[in-house]
Amino acid sequence: MGDHKEQPLRVGAAVRRRRRALELTLAVVAERSGLSVPFLSQIENERARPSQSSLEKVADALRTTAVELLAAADPACSVDVVRFDDAEPECRTRVRSLVRGHHQMHAQEFTGDHDAGREFQFRNDQLMYVADGAVEIEAEGRAYRLGRADTLYLTGGVRHRWRATVPETRVVVVAVAEHIEAVRDRPRT
Repeated sequence: MGDHKEQPLRVGAAVRRRRRALELTLAVVAERSGLSVPFLSQIENERARPSQSSLEKVADALRTTAVELLAAADPACSVDVVRFDDAEPECRTRVRSLVRGHHQMHAQEFTGDHDAGREFQFRNDQLMYVADGAVEIEAEGRAYRLGRADTLYLTGGVRHRWRATVPETRVVVVAVAEHIEAVRDRPRT
């Protein structure tokens, strides 16, 4: 139960990622594949499942194979449990992924301290939640102190770094995946 590998695959996200990586429009893929723009849009949005023949046409148009698209597909499960006991023993003490696979959202739990000098800047928005302990976060030149159950929301593009100020601090970071165009590039001021 809860094993996402038993579920059917959603190939639409893989098609969209490949098309965008090649910087192609739906119209170009439609012309190359002989399929309609509305049908390709339905595939990308998981409202239509392509036949093997259609998938091969799309793959050819994207200069890849149907096998590669299926390998890059997302599992179609809506529920997946990640148990603490499933993590490797060394992962339980530092960084643990809370979401398996290639999805639109990433979530990680950090325990203890980490490289406080490392600066982060993500393309998309993220939320930091302090589950236990306390942290100090520097974002765009300002310092924020967060304690247990506090959150900090950062829009995409905000440069930041953080450090635990209490031993065994646990911070959960939830972010929109980098491959998603969740926010348009904002002009820098």
